[in-house]
Amino acid sequence: MTTETFRELALSFPGAIEAPHFDRAAFKVKNKKIFATLHEKCRTANLKLPAADQPVFCTFGKAEVYPVPNKWGLQGWTTFELDKIPRELMLDALDVAYRDVFQPKLKRN
Repeated sequence: MTTETFRELALSFPGAIEAPHFDRAAFKVKNKKIFATLHEKCRTANLKLPAADQPVFCTFGKAEVYPVPNKWGLQGWTTFELDKIPRELMLDALDVAYRDVFQPKLKRN
């Protein structure tokens, strides 16, 4: 997958916008949190996945999909090596990340 394909997929979600984020491009839902970042030079993307979904995506392959190796990884941030990821898998992962950020969290009583 190319970085341009990733960008097109990330921006295909309703209300998704791109903004600079340090040395990366961030993709977020307008006025919401970031659901993905793209590091073009390294050809990697980091997606914010729910804790229950992160290990499922990581079963694709440890060299291709893996938790970010620090506290961010414990919060669901997951690295995808773009050269090794099929389009369908990336679209599914982006959908999960987008929905997790976009959907309002239920308040606890």
